[in-house]
Formats: sequence, structure tokens, C-alpha cells
Amino acid sequence: MIIYLHPFNERVRTMLRLDELYRRFERLVSRNDSLSHHAALGTLFEIMELSSRAEVRADLLHELERQRQTLASFKNDPDVAIDALSSILGEIEDAAAALQQSAGKAGQALRENDWLMNIRSRSVMAGCSFQVDLPFYYAWQHRPPEERREAIIEWARPFGAVRECLTIVLRLLRESGQKSRVTSQNGSYQQQLGGKTYQLAEIHLDETLGAIPEFSANKYMLWIRFGRLDREFKTRPYEGSVDFELSLCNL
Repeated sequence: MIIYLHPFNERVRTMLRLDELYRRFERLVSRNDSLSHHAALGTLFEIMELSSRAEVRADLLHELERQRQTLASFKNDPDVAIDALSSILGEIEDAAAALQQSAGKAGQALRENDWLMNIRSRSVMAGCSFQVDLPFYYAWQHRPPEERREAIIEWARPFGAVRECLTIVLRLLRESGQKSRVTSQNGSYQQQLGGKTYQLAEIHLDETLGAIPEFSANKYMLWIRFGRLDREFKTRPYEGSVDFELSLCNL
């Protein structure tokens, strides 16, 4: 199965982008080769850029508080497992407190590291040779992988609070979705939303079909049109029906 996501607003879109960067960083830094660690550093610089935006921190805190209030309203519901609910509320409160305590611009220490910023600026140059243009970085790349990994993880530590908040927000959002099995006709599917506000649409489908969804939506209607890539990598309409699982999420 392959999963496709469609955010209904820019706030969730930014969160999904940042989440993808964190996941990529974690995969790369877990490897041992120097090329993966170089890619991990490049991804860390992207995380620094995106998470340093003032609205990202504010949006995460806003979403955590909104989710906390929503979940807290179930405390007196006899059908709700109180222990599980209390655990989730505790996670939210701890994550929000950690983010609030990490005062200042995210990644400021990274920005003040001249050595790293020199790597950042030079490594994006076309044809940059580390052996020629960045000999100190080239030497560092030949250190043991455990030593490189330890340094990279330490540089990423200031972004841990953002990562924790992001994980909670997106996990609760995706868990809120009501799943349904649906079928598109002639490569197209539409569903009335009835004016209800959603934040995220999630599709699970069989990757062997080769069907690729394109979304468009407003508060009244969701449209999904499926396409495919031909042998020349040109987009073509997908002909035929597509069975898939659709989840509309809002918490």
C-alpha cells in the first residue's frame, strides 16, 4: 500500500513538510557512510530554515492547545478510557511546555556556528569539491561514523521540542480520521463535505495499480482525479476504477 496526503490549509501543509524533513534526517543520520551524513546535514539546514519561522512555533502551540481542549472535553464520557486520555493530555502538556521553554529563534546556536554555516553556503555551489573547497569538512568526513553521528545529533538537539510537538499534532490529527472504502469511476472521485471543515485527507491504495491521485477541495466538495505516468514519464489520465481507502481528518 502507498499513502498520499492532502492538507486542506497551509498550516497543516507546513507541518507535513517539516515532518518529512525530520523523517528524512533520522533515516540519513542512522547510516554510516559519509555521503548520507552529508545529506543529513543538508536536511538539518532545511529543518533550521523551516522551523525558525515564527508562525511554525505559534501554529504548533495553537494546535496543541486546541487538541488539549478537545480531548479534555471527553473526561466525563463513560465510554472513554480515562488512563489513556490522561496519558495523551500529559504528552500534550509536556510537549507544549518544552516548546515554550526553548526560548529564542530555533537553531540560533546552529546559525552562530561559523564552521557549519561555511559548509552550508559552499556545499550548494555547483561543482563544489570538499577535498578542494572545504578541506576541514573533508577531513571530518573521514572520522569514524559514530563520531560524526554523535556530532550531527548534538547539532539537531535544539530542534527536539519542535519535533516532539509536531509528532503529537500529526499523530492525533491522523488518528481522528474516519476511514471508508471507496471506488473511483473512470479515474475520478468526488465527495460532498457538507460545509464541514477538514484539515487533512489521507488515501491508502495499492501501489501496483500505478494510479496517482491529484486533489482539489473546498469546504463543500472534495475531488480526486487519478493519473498515471507513461513510459516517457508524461502524465496521462488513469482509465478504469480505483479502489482505495479514504480518511478525512479533523480534530
